Amino acid sequence: MKLLDIISLDCIKAPLGSPDKHAAIDELVDLLAGAGKVKNALALKEAVWAREQTRTTGIGNGLAIPHGKCTGVENPAIAIGKPAAPMEFAAIDGKPVRLIILLASPPDRTSDHIQALAHISRLMMMEEFRERIYSAGSPAEIFDLLRSQEQPA
Repeated sequence: MKLLDIISLDCIKAPLGSPDKHAAIDELVDLLAGAGKVKNALALKEAVWAREQTRTTGIGNGLAIPHGKCTGVENPAIAIGKPAAPMEFAAIDGKPVRLIILLASPPDRTSDHIQALAHISRLMMMEEFRERIYSAGSPAEIFDLLRSQEQPA
């Protein structure tokens, strides 16, 4: 699975307008809904927030990957948000997050959901790439960085 198959430029926001974790999740779901990738934004917000309540998706190194599955999503989709300033997200390393990558999937696409989470995690483990995306100043720059990683070498 390629990330560029499930993300579009109109689903990237930098900077986010949200001041906190819950509002940031809502803002990213609204981006997906505005792009027509989510039919029931409220159901997705509830699914992502319910998942977040079981265990933080702030995985460390400045990254959070909130995610959820619900019937209001027909195909896996990603929204990316860069907080205006590092945001408290109850990350496992205790540090604020610098990038939030929200993954939405239909309930019957568990394999695709897991593959997308793994792909995001592998990509963000590369320190040089991670720092470049954290320094990006616009949605287009973030999208271009993702595209550069998806191109065959």
